[in-house]
This record gives sequence, C-alpha cells and structure tokens, in this order.
Amino acid sequence: MGTISKETPPELLQDLKVTFQSTSLILPSQETKRQSIFLSNIDRILNFHVETVHFFPFNKDFPPEIVVEMLKKTLAEILVPYDFLAGRLRANPETGRLEIDCNGAGIVFSVASSEYPLDDIGDLVYPNPAFGQLISKSMDNLGQDNQDEPLCFFQITSFKCGGFAMGISTNHINFDGLAFKIFLDNLAALAAGKPLPVAPFNDRRILVARSPPHVDFPHHELLKLEHSCPDPVFEATPEDLDFKIFRLTSDDISDLKEKAKAPSGTHIETRITGFNVVTALVWRCKALSSSDNTSDRISKMLYAVDIRRRLNPPLPRSFTGNGVLTAYAMAKCGELEEAPFWKLVEKVGEAATRMTDEYARSAIDWGEIYRGIPHGEFLLSSWWKLGFEEVDYPWGRPRYSCPVVYRRKDIILLFPDIENRSGVNVLVALPEEEMVRFQSQFHKFLANY
Repeated sequence: MGTISKETPPELLQDLKVTFQSTSLILPSQETKRQSIFLSNIDRILNFHVETVHFFPFNKDFPPEIVVEMLKKTLAEILVPYDFLAGRLRANPETGRLEIDCNGAGIVFSVASSEYPLDDIGDLVYPNPAFGQLISKSMDNLGQDNQDEPLCFFQITSFKCGGFAMGISTNHINFDGLAFKIFLDNLAALAAGKPLPVAPFNDRRILVARSPPHVDFPHHELLKLEHSCPDPVFEATPEDLDFKIFRLTSDDISDLKEKAKAPSGTHIETRITGFNVVTALVWRCKALSSSDNTSDRISKMLYAVDIRRRLNPPLPRSFTGNGVLTAYAMAKCGELEEAPFWKLVEKVGEAATRMTDEYARSAIDWGEIYRGIPHGEFLLSSWWKLGFEEVDYPWGRPRYSCPVVYRRKDIILLFPDIENRSGVNVLVALPEEEMVRFQSQFHKFLANY
C-alpha cells in the first residue's frame, strides 16, 4: 500500500508580498430587522474565527477587479437573509448570555495584490502559514472600535497571473462546516443573478436546552468548567511542533476498508466508511506515538458528528447554526496496538451511533448546567467531504480550497487532495520525537498489517 509523507516543501514562500489597496465595510443592501439571535450551547463554545482560502485560476471573463465589484454587490445582498453576519456579539444585559445583535454594522471587505503569480506560491495542498496573509482582520481606517469585532471578513488578493484568492474569516458561532458550504452555494448563486438555492433558517432556539435541563447519559467527551468562567474559547498552547501531511490515495482507503472487514460470522453494526477507517488508523498512530503509551493508558479520541438528521424532529437542512456535537471513542493503548483493525473501526463507528436524539439533547442540557468544553487526547477535524471546492461561482470552481492552519498537537485535520479528489490528506503536528513514532506507526501499519 503506497503512502506519501509530505515534508515542508523547500520552495515554500514565507512572504507572499501582499499589498493592500482598500478596506471597507459592506452593509446590508436594505434595512434589516433589529433583533437578537439566540446562541445555542453548541454555538457558545465556538467563539473563535475559522479562516479559509479559495484559490481561483485566471479567467479572462472575470479578472479580479470585476470579481471585486461583483462580490461587493453580492455580499450586500446576502447580508439581508444572513442578517446575523452583519451583527456583533453582545452579552444579554439580563441573563449575561452571549448572543448576536443583528444591528447591520456590516462585514469587512479588503482588496489586495500579491507580487507572485498563483503557480509560484507553492503547493496549495500544504497549509502554508503565509496563507494567513490572504485573510486580513484589520479594521484600520474604518473608524471602528477594535473591541467591536465583525463576525465576518472577506479579502480578494489578485496574483500577477490574473488569478486570485478569496480569503474568508468567519466566527465559528455563525456556521459549522455544512452551513458554511450552503452559504457559499448561496453566495455563488446570487453572484450569478440567481435566487438562493436554500433559504437560511436562522433560529437557533430550535436547539435550546430543555427546562429544566436533565442529563441522561455520562458525557465522557465533555469537561466541566467553573460557573464563574466566561464562555470558553479554544486556545492553542505555544509549542515547538513538527508538521507533516500523510497522504492516502483512494486505493489506500479501499485497502483499509478491506482490512476493516470482520471475520465471517462476526456481527457488527458499524458501516465500513472511508472516514471510519482513516480515523481508526490515525487514532491508533496518535495514541501509540505518545510519550506515555503504556498498555493500560486510556486514549480518548473526539470527532464532530452532524446531528441534523439525528434529532427528532430533524433540524432543517438550511439551519445556519452549529448542528454538530462531539463524539468520543475510548480504548486502552494496549488494545489499540493489539486488537484487530475491525475492532478499532467498530469503536470509531460506535461513537457516531451513540449520537441519538436523546443523547444529543442530554449533551445540550449538560452544557446548560456545566458550561463545559469537549475534552480528549485529540480532536479529529474533517474538512474532507465538505465540498468547498465544488462551489460553482460565475468565475468558475476553485482550483483548491483549504483552511488556514495553525500547528496544534491536539487537533488532526483531514482535508481533500488537489489531485486525487477521493483521497485524503492527514495533517499532523507533534513534538519531534512523537512525530517520529507517529510516522513509524503509520508506515508500519500500512506495510505490514
């Protein structure tokens, strides 16, 4: 089974030589209703920005300056149905609970240029920290209070070749990945002069905790916080980390699925999916690469599960809030090392199967009582099947779409490959010694299992 570990490309640019031409506020194209948007207990723990960059090759019919004007107009229009995007976070004066004040204050739009052609900025799949230059969160010259941070920033950066990058930073409170994909589809449709394919459903009270809240399950995936703490924010701990991408082709994934089949006559409930087999492999390698990999140590792995169709009644497909909860799988390191692969895949699948309507409601109520955060050895965050690269803008689909990544050993990312769309890239950041062990476990398993 072939696999590639991608080292830092030697030609990686550390400075894209970006110059800013303008920064402005985009306001809704018409007056919107002044209201407060309730934030669910899922939304409240996601108060941080997520940054994505979408790269577009040269299109003679849509040079960057034309795209800039189209986007300004389109964003003003989309801020009417997505009025919360133009709002600001506020604490409710009566309850102290965080909410969005839909005050029409607007989003930030920046225009910039790079001295390089797109083909010269290097491997788009490799998450170059310099891609952060393609998303500005500056409000200079806007006369804005820096404490009054917008919930969304757009930046168009043109390249010497005529291609451009569209950088977007949105507070995770606004969207989860699925809702953001729908937003991008809606943005593309409006830019093409078409109606919204999916009208957004903005009412987060559909995920309000029960009254009184009651917790019916043990929630090993969550960590209690003191009630005096403010709404929690995930923060990275500065650390010297090695950084690698492990590439799995579609053939590699097919082989893993074969290895995940249980012996004849063994009954298991878990579906053998690409996500489940890749996650099981990554979990095993991460746990066994730890400096404490004694056989009795328990490793707990987390990943997000979409609860839209798991609730009763289901959430609307167009729900714009965060419709995901954290699932967990636990096992002793000795089991992760010695158990047959199908058992690890089964444990990964059981994590999602556990997420019933009753369990999800219990987790939401748990958040109302304890106001905690997800807690495990690491979180596997999957961008693999979100489909950002499939959005049809008037100027074409992106050559590639990716998150702007910061190195954290407690988060492992899955994202699609630019050449093999059915393959997946596994992005891992670990201390050097742990990375050596992770890489050894990864290659050894694929070669010898």
